[in-house]
Amino acid sequence: MTPRMDWRVKGAIQKVLGYVPGGYQLHYLLQQRGGGLSNFNAECDMKVDDWAIMMGNLRTAKVAFADAEMMEMGTGWYPTFPLCLFLVGTRRIHTVDLTRHLKPEKTLALAERLATHVPRIAAAGGVDEATVRTRLARVHDKLAAGASIEAATDGAIEYHAPSDATDTRLIGGSLDVVFSNSVLEHVPGPVIAACFTEAMRILKPGGLVFHSVNCGDHYAYTDPRIDQLHYLQYSEAAWAKWNNSFLYQNRLRAVDFTQMARAAGFVIESDTSRALPERVAAVEQMTVDPCFARYSPVQLAITSIDFVGRKLHKP
Repeated sequence: MTPRMDWRVKGAIQKVLGYVPGGYQLHYLLQQRGGGLSNFNAECDMKVDDWAIMMGNLRTAKVAFADAEMMEMGTGWYPTFPLCLFLVGTRRIHTVDLTRHLKPEKTLALAERLATHVPRIAAAGGVDEATVRTRLARVHDKLAAGASIEAATDGAIEYHAPSDATDTRLIGGSLDVVFSNSVLEHVPGPVIAACFTEAMRILKPGGLVFHSVNCGDHYAYTDPRIDQLHYLQYSEAAWAKWNNSFLYQNRLRAVDFTQMARAAGFVIESDTSRALPERVAAVEQMTVDPCFARYSPVQLAITSIDFVGRKLHKP
C-alpha cells in the first residue's frame, strides 16, 4: 500500500527533484521506499491484470499474436507487457521510452514474480502453461546472469531509449499493434496527436492501436482527502504550480484521446469510457474551472478509458 501524503507535499517534492542534480536517482530511491515501487509484487500484479485486459481486446480484434510485431509506448521501470507478450509467443516487441527508465534489477524481479502468473498468462495468450514456464525460466536465468532484456529474449524484445514515439524511425507499415498502459495521461496533448500520426505511419493496413488511460487525478492515490476529480478545480496557471516532470498530468478527458485518434485516421472499434452516476453528481456539485467549459459534466466525470482504433485497409 502506498503511504499517505498530502498531495501538495508530494507535488512540491517531485517538483524540486526535477531541478536538482541527482534528482532522478533520488526520485527512484523514494519510489522504492515509499512510492509506487515500495510494494513491487502488488504493482506487478496490477500490470499483469492490465495486460490480460489488453489481450482480451486484441483477441476480440482477431490479432494473431504469434505472427505479430508490436510497439509499446512508455516502458517504465520494468517491461511487464513486452515480457508477457514474449512468453505467449509474440514475434517482436519494440518498447520505447523518452527517458531510459528500465532497471535490470526490476526486470529480474519481474521475471521472478511472473512465475506466479503462468496459468493466467498462458490462458490470456492461448498457449499451454508448459511453454510459458519454459520460456520464462530461460529468460530468468539469462537475466540473472546479467543479460539485457534484448539478449534474454533472443532479440524478440527491443528496448529503445531515449526514443521519441513521435519519430520512431521504424519502417512504415511494419507493425500490427501500437499500445500503451497508463502513459497518455502524462503526455502533452500535441505530443499525443503526433504519436497517433506516427502510429498511423508505422502500422500495417488493418493494424491497431490500444491505449489504456487513467485520466483522473493521480495525487488521489496518496492523499485520501481528495478524489480523482479534484484537479478539475484548478486553472491552467494554478495547476502548473503542482505539475512536475515526474508526475506530469495533462488533465485531458477520455473524449480527447479518441478524438485525437480519429483525427489521425483511426476508426474507433471499442471504447470503455463510462461515467459513474456518483461522479457526475460530484462534478455538478463542485466548482469546475472555466478552462474545462468545453466539456459536459458526463465527459468531465469519466476517469478512465480503454480504446481500440484500427487503421483501415487501403482501398
